[in-house]
Amino acid sequence: MAEKLIKLPDVGEGVAEAELVEWHVNVGDLVREDMVLAAVMTGKATVEIPSPVEGEVTWRHGEVGDVIATGTVILKIRIAGEGSDGEEPEAENGDRGEEPRVKPVVLPVAALEQALEKKVESLKPKAEMAAPSPVAKAPPHAGAPRAEGEKPLAPPAVRLRAKEAGIDLRQVAGTGPAGRISHEDLDAFLNSQGGGGAVAAGLQPNKAVQEVKVVGLRRRIAEKMALSKSRIPHITYVEEIDMTALEELRTRMNGTQKPGRPKLTILPFLMRAMVKALGEQPGINALYDDEAGIVRQYGGVHIGIAAQTPSGLVVPVVKHAEARDIFDCAREVARLSDAAKNGTALREELSGSTITISSLGAMGGIVSTPVINHPEVAIIGVNKLAVRPHWDGTQFVPRKMMNLSSSFDHRVIDGWDAATFVQRLKALMETPALIFVEE
Repeated sequence: MAEKLIKLPDVGEGVAEAELVEWHVNVGDLVREDMVLAAVMTGKATVEIPSPVEGEVTWRHGEVGDVIATGTVILKIRIAGEGSDGEEPEAENGDRGEEPRVKPVVLPVAALEQALEKKVESLKPKAEMAAPSPVAKAPPHAGAPRAEGEKPLAPPAVRLRAKEAGIDLRQVAGTGPAGRISHEDLDAFLNSQGGGGAVAAGLQPNKAVQEVKVVGLRRRIAEKMALSKSRIPHITYVEEIDMTALEELRTRMNGTQKPGRPKLTILPFLMRAMVKALGEQPGINALYDDEAGIVRQYGGVHIGIAAQTPSGLVVPVVKHAEARDIFDCAREVARLSDAAKNGTALREELSGSTITISSLGAMGGIVSTPVINHPEVAIIGVNKLAVRPHWDGTQFVPRKMMNLSSSFDHRVIDGWDAATFVQRLKALMETPALIFVEE
């Protein structure tokens, strides 16, 4: 038999290592050519590793969450070599650094069952063969509740259990010396129906602890958020927007749209408003290289749209929003969102943003504090739209209101500039006709 070594391939773009996010095979599995063996992640793109041969997996390296260098052997697959008769040739010690294989002994079924019965008998404790008759333990004395101020006797572990279960130990009868309360006494009290109402029937403390390893996209998100919050001093500015006029326009445009045109949401209007506002304040459409001390301002507006997927948060990017009309923006947002959710988004579609929009839709709440997508210098947070009373100068009238919660990198964006930018967005969205005016 020959053996094929499967190495972690070069996943491109000069990446020297990748994170193992999923195994598709175990040792002993038979694999076919082109069958997926494992999946690794670099950046936010997942790459599957197919099998180049057909055979049996004999060895596997690495656990989910491990970061493995490119070129490292991660699997060994036994394949049929030339002239093989299907038996493993006997190898000398040290040839492959493995222990010699022991040829399994095949027993008839009847013999196997008999051997198993003997093994079970041999494992039975000797005390079981001649166990003394159990001594009946005296049942807990009913005992009236202790007098007020009388401290019950119990070891610390019992006191801790009682505290976690919300039990007053003065109500528990102890069977030990001087009425000392044991774990058995506490168990009897918990199981009894006459517990004085201290613990409701069927309600027990849940002490289960589940450990969830942070791997794959979740780890990338954690690293990105930690980097952003540790390096960027955020300033968050919140302003309410009267969306009544924009909502009326959006409803009218959706009702009269031509065949083939996408349905308009709030996002395309916001994107076009951002293009106009960023044209007046290019310093906000920028990336800050804090190590080099350089702010790179971009002419092209590449808007990242934070999207929730089954695997976690990803940010597909609408490139050159300044060159797209409102319908083209809507079409591209829908395409990228679908690709992100079904896992088909390309690497270049998940990178290259110069500013980001974060929206939770109907779950957006009243105010949020969005975290900047490092190394960008600004992020626009969209909160939920709701009908609220609004004072028009003479009376309260119902208006469709929505808050924008926007965060800025305070190292390079002053509070005044941040407020000016948001106020410009407010003016454009409250008078949506201005969004379509070409200057």
